[in-house]
Formats: sequence, C-alpha cells, structure tokens
Amino acid sequence: MWRATALTLFPAMFPGPLGESLAGKALREGRWALQAVDIRDYARDRHGTVDDAPFGGGAGMVMKPDVLSAALEAASAMPGMAEAPKMLLSPRGVPFDQARGRRLAAGPGVVLVCGRFEGVDERVIEAHALEEVSVGDFVLSGGEIAAMAVMDCCVRLLPGVMGEPHSASEESFEDGLLEYPHYTRPASWVGPDGIERRVPEVLVSGHHGRVAEWRTRQREEITRRRRPDLWARRSTQGNELK
Repeated sequence: MWRATALTLFPAMFPGPLGESLAGKALREGRWALQAVDIRDYARDRHGTVDDAPFGGGAGMVMKPDVLSAALEAASAMPGMAEAPKMLLSPRGVPFDQARGRRLAAGPGVVLVCGRFEGVDERVIEAHALEEVSVGDFVLSGGEIAAMAVMDCCVRLLPGVMGEPHSASEESFEDGLLEYPHYTRPASWVGPDGIERRVPEVLVSGHHGRVAEWRTRQREEITRRRRPDLWARRSTQGNELK
C-alpha cells in the first residue's frame, strides 16, 4: 500500500479534499493510507512551543530543529515509511512536476513536511536530507495545501485509482506537452454571447488516424503558445537525441 505522512501543525486539515472524489474513494478502498502527524506533539515544554525567533534578527519565527526532528524521526519509524522520501514544501524548492509525481507513486510513499512561519531551521533540512519542493512561484500560509497537491498527483497514478488505465498517459506534462482540447455533446452549441460554436469536424469524422494527428497538432500548438518554457525544453531534448 502507498502511504503518505504529513507533518503539520494543523492535522485537522487532512484529509480535506483528499477525502473526496478519486483520492477519497481510493482511500476508503485501502489503495493508499494517509497519516497526519501533529508536530506540536513533539514540543519539549508544557506550552507546546514549536517556533522561536531567528538568529541574526528579522521578521517572523522559525520552526525549532529539535521539535521538527523528533517528529520526522517518529514519522520515519511508522510502518512502511523507513524508505519513503522526505520532502519539505517550500517556495524555494525545486518545482514539483508530473515526472517526480510518477516516481513517487512507484515507491512506498512519501513524508511531507508542511512548513509554517518564516521557515524551518536549516539544520533539520541538512540532517534529514529533506528534498525541498515547490508547487509554484507563489507563497502560501503553510505547506498543507501544497502537500495535498503532491499527494493528489501521486494517488491518481496508483494502480486501480483511475477508471481508464491509458487516461494518465494522455494528460498534460506526461510527455512534455499540454493536453489537447476536449469536446462533448451537443455538437453545436450557442453560448451566452449568441455565437454558435461547433465541434471540430475531424472529431466527428470517425477517422481515428486523423483524430490522433489533430490532437497531436493541438498539443504542440497549445504548448508552444502557452508554455514556451516546456516547448523549448522539449525541443532541446529532441536535438540531444539526434
């Protein structure tokens, strides 16, 4: 079973949205397990102190190394978590992507540290070899929402979670391209602007080869237009293989 452990000051936030839809169904079916560890349980004083002022001055507080380290040790000792990668959700982390999610989903699980305040003591990151990952170039109040995003990415890739086994292989980012446009009935639809919009003729032609070609062209064009960084990376990789 794939296991996810979240170290957080707000364990009641979990499972949150992960208790619904595909992830929630898979959780109830026992395809994966989720454990929320309250970092405050490992505080060393009667006040439950988990943070302190930063050395060198500055705004905000920093999560204490002794408290967080104890929580990490306890999480790693949980069943099935000894070999699980340990990640810190951080705005300065390496961007989390579909490829990293697929590698995580193929392993035993993941331990996710949900940062708060100004950050965590750097010594904990070094001592526990935490992999810092980011879900985007923006700042959240804490790592909980980012941790849920990482979990959801991994869970939907687990065997039996998605209805169609081939669905994931056609999604955005799987091969460096964004996904093609989707259409359904009715074939002709008039929007609130009064304009009639029809489904592209190729999609109702019944010609599977032409449909596949159209979808490939659409993926390339959308990626080139909306994510030139992905397109440039794909082009570079293609040249390296020649």
